[in-house]
Amino acid sequence: MAHPEKEEIRSTVREHYGSIAAMNISSCGCSPGVCCGSEPDQNAVEYSGQLGYSPAEVQSVPEGANLGLGCGNPTAIANLKPGEQVLDLGSGAGFDAFLAAQQVGPAGFVIGVDMTPEMIKKARRNALKGSYTNVQFRLGEIEQVPVETGSIDTIISNCVINLSPDKQLVFNEAFRVLKPGGRLAISDIVATAELPEEYREDPALHCACMAGAETIDAVNTMLLRAGFREIRIEPKSGSRELIRQWAPGVPIDQLLVSASIEAVKP
Repeated sequence: MAHPEKEEIRSTVREHYGSIAAMNISSCGCSPGVCCGSEPDQNAVEYSGQLGYSPAEVQSVPEGANLGLGCGNPTAIANLKPGEQVLDLGSGAGFDAFLAAQQVGPAGFVIGVDMTPEMIKKARRNALKGSYTNVQFRLGEIEQVPVETGSIDTIISNCVINLSPDKQLVFNEAFRVLKPGGRLAISDIVATAELPEEYREDPALHCACMAGAETIDAVNTMLLRAGFREIRIEPKSGSRELIRQWAPGVPIDQLLVSASIEAVKP
């Protein structure tokens, strides 16, 4: 039986991101509206540039696919190859999934999984707008991925796993669906020190990709426990300035940093 507190976190996160999709707004980081002005699409474009996306990448996806919700660019570290099968955990409106689809080409395939029905609907509409035939979006939780065992070459994810109340399950599932030699290439928020309980219990900070962050050592341990090897967790210098925008006035940003997380299934 699911833990009540964990279900509460999932429900809060689902409602939060469902409202973002339904309102058709863009954000600047994981918390919508905190740094957005009268031109949300332009804000998302500018924010994506700060995360490492090129103007060409931002302009290559259907309008409305980039909601500015990430903390990095996982496709930049994934080293995707033509023909690969890719899984995007927490695919949102489809931004990273579409970029991955361009890289793997018509011989490859990308599956996006998101637990928010509104996001899935939005992503599917975007796929039709962009005529993407090698992308599919599935409704599901990243702790129970609706994907066959041993069918994926590379998993990408952008600032989503820290939203999960059970990250060990997420990494276990990632390991399950990867082929031997398969890769994990994600961008996420990690903690540089233990977070105070007052931050951990704040629903708004959970939705803003902050309160659920684990320490680098804890993430490393969970990946090892899941079976991963060749683990690399690299914090990004300067990312605190971006994180600070997500919750102005709350000094939690001093305890967090964006990081690229890579690992391999033996």
